[in-house]
Amino acid sequence: MRTPRHPLRLAAIVAWSVAAASLAAPPDAPAKPAPVPKEEQRFVRYPDAPARAHGTITVNGRSIHYTATAGVLTLTDNKAKPTANIFYTAYRRTLEPHADFEKRLAAWKEAGAEGPEPINFPDPAERPITFSFNGGPGSSSVWLHLGIFGPRRVDYVDDKGNPGPPPYGVVDNEHTLLDASDFVFIDPVSTGYSRAEDGADEKDFHGVESDIASVAEFIRRFLTSEQRWRSPRFVAGESYGTTRACGLAQRLHDQHGIALNGVILVSAAMQFGTIRFDSGNDLPYVLFLPTYAATAHYHGLLPPDQQARPLPEFLAEVERFALTEYAAALAQGSYLNEAEAQRIVDRLASYTGLSPDFLRRARLRVEIQRYAKEALRTRGLTVGRFDSRFTGMDRDEAGERPDFDPSYAVIRANYTESFNAYIREELGFTSDLPYEILTNVSPWSYSPAGNNRYLDVAERLRAAMHQQPHLKVLLASGYYDLATPHFAADYVMSHMGLAPDLLSNITTRYYEAGHMMYLHRDSRAKLKADLDAFYAQAVQDARDGRAPAR
Repeated sequence: MRTPRHPLRLAAIVAWSVAAASLAAPPDAPAKPAPVPKEEQRFVRYPDAPARAHGTITVNGRSIHYTATAGVLTLTDNKAKPTANIFYTAYRRTLEPHADFEKRLAAWKEAGAEGPEPINFPDPAERPITFSFNGGPGSSSVWLHLGIFGPRRVDYVDDKGNPGPPPYGVVDNEHTLLDASDFVFIDPVSTGYSRAEDGADEKDFHGVESDIASVAEFIRRFLTSEQRWRSPRFVAGESYGTTRACGLAQRLHDQHGIALNGVILVSAAMQFGTIRFDSGNDLPYVLFLPTYAATAHYHGLLPPDQQARPLPEFLAEVERFALTEYAAALAQGSYLNEAEAQRIVDRLASYTGLSPDFLRRARLRVEIQRYAKEALRTRGLTVGRFDSRFTGMDRDEAGERPDFDPSYAVIRANYTESFNAYIREELGFTSDLPYEILTNVSPWSYSPAGNNRYLDVAERLRAAMHQQPHLKVLLASGYYDLATPHFAADYVMSHMGLAPDLLSNITTRYYEAGHMMYLHRDSRAKLKADLDAFYAQAVQDARDGRAPAR
């Protein structure tokens, strides 16, 4: 029997009916309450079958018809024992509206089913498929799904990305990438609706290697079940999702024989030594400096001459200073002489808006939380980690770190409410499980790759690109991202030892927004255009068979 969508509501109706019948019964013949069937009482984890819906979205003046599927794919061990249920939402472009296709199919059947059966999907060999996920670790795929890639997105009240007051919902996404590729949004184990099977330990999936392995197995299974082995294939990750994407580029090829056409890295985290502020590690101070400068520029904290300069031009100067004079000063440690230290302090103050006194007391080293608290302290505000354009108010103006990240607080409810309404009301998927937008998956295992060292997956991307010289990479970074700064991503790309002939396979783009640059309307439109060009080139090269000569 199919599980009712609302077992608790049905149980309440049954109970009310029984009570009414009891009141109407004669005193000498009291009615006995009928037991509620067990199948109507149970907690519903997943529906019996995937939910499907159909839609049409207008993109660049063209109507894009699609089928949306929300379902669960069960992973198994080498003895075919179920280990985990991976929730996904998939979008596949169709040739015509579903209703029109159903009429055409019915006519074909009425005519005696003569000739080939009508189909409503483009040739898989001509239609790219992209597997997308976010990061955390512990994040669901909702951000890229309802932020930029999917046909529906969360709504905002301004171009900056503010959601306004609740309740929240979705609107048509004119910047969807569905015209360029089909999409499969994957929620790794413990995120979204994905869970380990009863008897399995979720911790077995909470680690760098096990996470990559489970998502790779999902991709292999999906390609098989949906007959997409001939399609051009892409993976797209954001934040820690880029860590996963780099690992997948190698594992899919080496373990499963699956080559990729492209890897999309949004707000990349590939070498953790570039973003972890630890004692003795000066590299993050150098690589975060341009983002501090961009933040100061946005909030008007700079001297008039610096404030008047275009942001890219200004940041180019800051980046040169960071890699040369600033890095050299930090390398000298306590042996830096007073005159040189003062010169560096003055330059830092002119770039960051921080006071010379604060910079001296910090010994030229300002980690992210201190900067987020200090930058606008005199205004009684803090700046966001994910997006430093957003500001927050702490309990007081003292302290070393913000009470919360205002750039996350401003969007969490919007995405959470919008997804829960969308998945039920528009796609028809029901579950009593909470949809885990961002959940705690600690302790996250970094072994063996991160044992006694910083995790580095850039080497895996390099290896994948050397083995697959056709593989294209797009790196998208926001200037106001204080979680994974653009300069850190650039540094890693330039240091991963890629063969010179393959450097042209990497496309780097910047946006005047933060970690989720698609919150910002202009950046969302630019990211759409950049991705359209990236897909077109990668797919054309696949058709032409072009790759650098070996």
